[in-house]
Amino acid sequence: MKLEEKKLGSKTLYDGKIIRLELDDVELPNGAAAKREVARHPAGVAAAALTENGELLFVRQYRYPFGEVVLELPAGKIDDPTSTPLENAKRELLEETGAVGASWVSLGAQYVSPGFTDEVLHMYMCRVDHFESPNPDEDEFLNVERIPLEKAVEMVMNNRIPDGKTQTAILKTWLLCGGKFNS
Repeated sequence: MKLEEKKLGSKTLYDGKIIRLELDDVELPNGAAAKREVARHPAGVAAAALTENGELLFVRQYRYPFGEVVLELPAGKIDDPTSTPLENAKRELLEETGAVGASWVSLGAQYVSPGFTDEVLHMYMCRVDHFESPNPDEDEFLNVERIPLEKAVEMVMNNRIPDGKTQTAILKTWLLCGGKFNS
């Protein structure tokens, strides 16, 4: 069976700083008509940065949609469409934690929530080379924490880290390190 849907038309409902909300008319594989609400997003990045002691750098910040402080890896949206995801990951890590990474490795990309958004999140891991001064955005308030990689894996498995990108990047980092921290 052919599964693709054909876009017949689109209307922008909202165009904001982070997302653009579109309402699309589509033709389904069986020929019937349907509507699709799509949140367009410029893409994002996340960085799993390991210190020389096998700790991952995390940030805690208030996430308004959930009304709570969330523990997550340094991350952000791609602000400049002419820059690469890796350049953005390096920038976000430095801005949020002050860390400068070395030996960057791609952890791949994930579709954040393909039922309604086209956001793609590019994940990387690196070793922390050194620290400089963090420089978060003026509307960004966060605390930096260091958590041993093994403990972070346990936190994921015990549902103490609900953020999807953070879960994925921690587990991929753990697997790439052979199930342990290799200094």
